[in-house]
Amino acid sequence: MSSPVIFLVIAIVAVGILALLAMTLTGRHSHAFDVEEYQTRWLKIENGLVRDDPRTYEMSVIAADKLLDRALNELGLPGKTMGERLKRVTDRFEKPNAVWAAHKMRNQIAHDDDFEVDYGQVSRALAAFRQALKDLGAI
Repeated sequence: MSSPVIFLVIAIVAVGILALLAMTLTGRHSHAFDVEEYQTRWLKIENGLVRDDPRTYEMSVIAADKLLDRALNELGLPGKTMGERLKRVTDRFEKPNAVWAAHKMRNQIAHDDDFEVDYGQVSRALAAFRQALKDLGAI
């Protein structure tokens, strides 16, 4: 082989390695969720919310938040808290502010004994969690 051909082959291999390295470092790995399992879990959450039973409101929000956190963990996102993991994927959500508001509602439910929610607030939070799970490809 002549030296220009050898140089061309080496250049092509080098460019390929650099492209592969760049894709790996950008962190946009595709992940295959068990969509059926997530959909089943999501339906349990939605069916567990009963308009005439305020006792179901808080548990629905907490369960939805846990399911989203599970998806974030499954994606391998680093962070000690869900909030830290959410910061890393906010750009993937259609409505990031709604997801943050829903997560903050969960925190208020968990940490403030006097915090109360109504059916409308819970419905909006669940809609945000559902959309976030869709955006991630989990449901």
